[in-house]
Amino acid sequence: MTITAAADGSALGNPGPAGWAWYVDDAHWQAGGWKHATNNMGELKAVLELFRATAHLDDDLLVLCDSQYVINTVTKWMRGWKAKGWRKGDGKPVMNLEIIQELDEVMAGRRYRFEWVRGHAGHPMNEAADARARAVSEAFQAGRPIPHGPGWPREDVETDAVAGVSQAASASRPLAEIPEPEIPDAEIAGAPDDTLAPDSELALFSLDDPDLHEVTLWLTDDEHIRLHERARQEGVSAEELLRGLI
Repeated sequence: MTITAAADGSALGNPGPAGWAWYVDDAHWQAGGWKHATNNMGELKAVLELFRATAHLDDDLLVLCDSQYVINTVTKWMRGWKAKGWRKGDGKPVMNLEIIQELDEVMAGRRYRFEWVRGHAGHPMNEAADARARAVSEAFQAGRPIPHGPGWPREDVETDAVAGVSQAASASRPLAEIPEPEIPDAEIAGAPDDTLAPDSELALFSLDDPDLHEVTLWLTDDEHIRLHERARQEGVSAEELLRGLI
């Protein structure tokens, strides 16, 4: 069996707020980033985390990548750099060395191949990875929670790295996903009838203003990314896109 995945990076300003992401499908993707990094770092990190996330699987890996730098690094240059003590042909040190050395380790013994795809050309998987990487860089820029994604769910023993991703992802989930505390039946039975009045702070609509009504909508990480991706495609804000559905 072959796992086909897209990997991509994003950096606003390059360098600047940066993100990386790999994508297989809506149930298998992961993203992350830095407050300040380069696009090449994001491109490399996306591939690194893809190999880490699939390390427990005995499958071939096809990596779709729009970065010639990444493809040449892992398929042509890395072996020579390593033989020269991680120096390039002109004797200068290799850039992004830490990530590249980690890639060299995780790729050892794996069955894989890389395929170049043109970026921003409508390739569905590449666009999905790009949207998720950009969402992270924009989240860092705006100070919003980072959409980490589900990663590659594992039913066996989780490693510390996977557990760390799960904890980081749960930290960015909306409050609506946090379970409500259980209330004893006796307290429920004795509650006054107006506990569910329309002006409750848990109500969906705020009717204090006769002209404007506030709607609170909690989205999953994936739903949030799809919303902003569609808004970007239509050239409007996310708020304008939602208002247009009414």
